[in-house]
Amino acid sequence: MNIISGFADISLLQLLLVAGVALLAAVVGGLAGYGTGALMPLVLVPLIGAEPVVPIIAISSIFTNLSRCAAYLRYVDHRRALIVISAAAVTTALGAYGYTRLTGAGAALVIGAMLILSVPLRRLLKRRELRIGDAGLGVGAAGYGVVVGGTSGSGVILLSLLMAAGLEGAAVIATDAVVSVATSIIKISVFGLAGVVTAQVLAFALLIGAVALPGTFLARAFVERMPVHIHTGILDVAVIAGGTVMISSAARHLF
Repeated sequence: MNIISGFADISLLQLLLVAGVALLAAVVGGLAGYGTGALMPLVLVPLIGAEPVVPIIAISSIFTNLSRCAAYLRYVDHRRALIVISAAAVTTALGAYGYTRLTGAGAALVIGAMLILSVPLRRLLKRRELRIGDAGLGVGAAGYGVVVGGTSGSGVILLSLLMAAGLEGAAVIATDAVVSVATSIIKISVFGLAGVVTAQVLAFALLIGAVALPGTFLARAFVERMPVHIHTGILDVAVIAGGTVMISSAARHLF
């Protein structure tokens, strides 16, 4: 498999755009705990279509989340991470398998809908300030597995579950990173068996992962200078706009 062939039809300017958005997404993710899965589809879908986006982000997120693990290692809540991983493992695999059965337009609809729904969902869960125990965390994680297995931009669900379970601040970001590494490995395994991990997928995933590695550490330098509500608001607007464009494009192909 020739990795270079994955970039054959992509211009240097487009690669620089992907790299720039990957760095931005990593910084936002380092600040808020989510962002990569929400921002990257906005630039990847117009370039290479919707089908490879979830596999690309699954692979590249290994790099970004490992960097978060390194940056926030001492804050990881290992017990809650184990609960989520155990409960979400099977459903993540099922969600990933379901994604491999979608057409290009179907994939665009799923990703676009998830991106748009993630914004009001995040605000609703934050406003309700739900509190759950270990059993509730496990049940929620099983449902989260289905969503994360077949979509991009669903990180807000995991963050909300962890906060509802009592985690705060850096512990949320750190534990989220550990869980995300595990679910990404499960997804990659399913995608590999389904034959959707192509040279193009690997090429873009490695580019995004390599560029995003320093993003988490840059976020630590920005965290005291940028109010969280500013970058969160910008991200919300971008996510809704991008999701709407994806759904509109898919609808034209379907109807």
